[in-house]
Amino acid sequence: MEKPLNKQELVAAVAEKVDLSKAKSAEVVDAVLSTIEETLAKKQEVRLVGFGSFVTATRKAAKGRNPRTGEEIDIPASISVRFKPGKLLKEAVSK
Repeated sequence: MEKPLNKQELVAAVAEKVDLSKAKSAEVVDAVLSTIEETLAKKQEVRLVGFGSFVTATRKAAKGRNPRTGEEIDIPASISVRFKPGKLLKEAVSK
């Protein structure tokens, strides 16, 4: 398995694909990521047709157990981010 693509490598790949400087590509990547973050913070879905959707999901509070002690603990409600891949992404990955 290859190592994961990090942000610097993503910026370099974007710069190469669209013939921009790495600095300008970094601005674009940062702008896209911050826009997704801001939109999700407002509990709005980010839908990128063919690629996928970023959505927020609310988890209810629950009871759990500490696996070391067996003591019952309260797990607070929380909001998480989920990604649902689109059809084209699924097809591209399954090749």
